[in-house]
This record gives sequence, structure tokens and C-alpha cells, in this order.
Amino acid sequence: MSAQEHPLGISFEFFPPNTEAGRDKLMGVRDALAERHPRFFSVTYGAGGSTQERTLHTVQAVRQSGITTAPHLSCIGSEKARLRELLVRYREAGIDSLVALRGDLPSGMGGIGELRYANELVEFIREETGDHFEIAVAAYPESHPQAPSLEHDLTNFARKMKAGADFAVTQYFFSADAYFHFVERARALGVEAPIVPGIMPITNYTKLARFSDACGAEIPRWIRKQLEAYGDDSEAIADFGEEVVSRLCQRLLDGGAPGLHFYTLNQARPTLRVLDNICG
Repeated sequence: MSAQEHPLGISFEFFPPNTEAGRDKLMGVRDALAERHPRFFSVTYGAGGSTQERTLHTVQAVRQSGITTAPHLSCIGSEKARLRELLVRYREAGIDSLVALRGDLPSGMGGIGELRYANELVEFIREETGDHFEIAVAAYPESHPQAPSLEHDLTNFARKMKAGADFAVTQYFFSADAYFHFVERARALGVEAPIVPGIMPITNYTKLARFSDACGAEIPRWIRKQLEAYGDDSEAIADFGEEVVSRLCQRLLDGGAPGLHFYTLNQARPTLRVLDNICG
């Protein structure tokens, strides 16, 4: 079964560009990926709401494709009044999907805000807007990097799902077994909603290693060693990455994953190459 035949199909994440050239490029990426009929696009939100305006502007531009676009919304560093105002703006703009996250406290910011955890944010959104928004939350198959244990992280995950989330999207990973184990444990805790695996195409080893070290995503040793062996050969890295990620995606779909969510890094080609392999 292909990604597009699954209940949640495929979806793509973008980040808000900070230059005019970046915005123009993203519209081309949007158009290329829109041809694959994704269920939705999502747009990230900086720590403490640091990209709030750029996120809204990017969401509005991406939505012109006619495809549902979900802004990320984080609670750390934000007061309820500010979040309430943002929810009103999103509703007035015709946005009906959100990705609700705890977020990270940006350096130099003193307070964490009135809401400390993602489950509190989900509850707040539901209290303020009822069922207007479809809400996605994050999941961490290899455990959140700040969680004291996988058990603790699973309990927190179940709490935010039961607070009113409609589905979850995972941090990226390269071990299908980690995903299947996480889903099995979540189901045992009463989580019935879809848990969509997040996918990171491999195009640059240095950036991938930096991202992975920061977010706690494990790069298997054999993948690290092979990427290191390619050195600066970007074409070899892209070809190897395509093969690894395509195999991962196919195994996830064959094992019952309800779709795939791609972290595109505002690039179309790496994701399209993987989709060509698994969707034909």
C-alpha cells in the first residue's frame, strides 16, 4: 500500500523563510509538492513565538495552493492572552488546523509562560475554540531528549492525546522498530488516534548530525559511517539517503503506519525522490 492510500496520506513541513528569495523559492517547492495531493502542509513556529508574523504570512501564502495549512503553535514563553489573540487571528484567516507544541524557551527569555506543557496548550485551545481546530501534537519514538525515561515520555504523550489532540506526528527517526514499539506502548496506554511517522530526507550529513544531536534522533552507526565515508560527495550522499529513507518509508507503510509527514527543509527534490520510490 502506498502513502497516499493510507488514512492520513502524506503531508509536508516548511519553515518560514526570512528573505524574499527564500519566499519565492518556497512557493515553487509548495507547488511541486502540492501535485502529490498532500493532506496538509505545516509551518513551523520559532521558540517563544519568535517567528509569529512570518509563520502567519507563510501559512497564508502556502494556503493559496488550496491545501490545508497548519501553523505550529508553541506555549513556552507565551502568555494566554497572546495565544488567545493568535487563535482569533488564525480563525479569522480561515485556518482550521494546528500543530500544538510545548516548544523550547529561547535564550535570554526569563519566564516560561502560563502554560508549561503541550497537554495544557491542547486543553487551552479546546476551551477557547471548541472543535474548530484539528489539532496535531508531537511524538518521540526514541523519547524526548529532556524526558527522564521512555516510560515518563509515553505517559506525557498519552496525557496530551487525551487532552483533545486528533492525531500525532513523530520526531524523525531511522529505526522502524522504534516507531512500532512506541505505537504499541501508546496503544496500551489507551491512545487510539493515528500516530504519523515523521520523515527526514538525508541530503547533508553535517546538518543531519547537528539536527539529530539537538533533538535526540538516533542516526544508526552504519548510516553515520557510510555518510562519513562519502565526505563531500553530495551526490553520493543524496543517493544513499534516498535509498535508506525509501526503505524506511516502505517498511513503515507495510507495517500499518497511517501516512508519512516529511520534514522538507523547504526543498522539494529529496522528498519527491522518496515518494517516487514508494508511490510510483
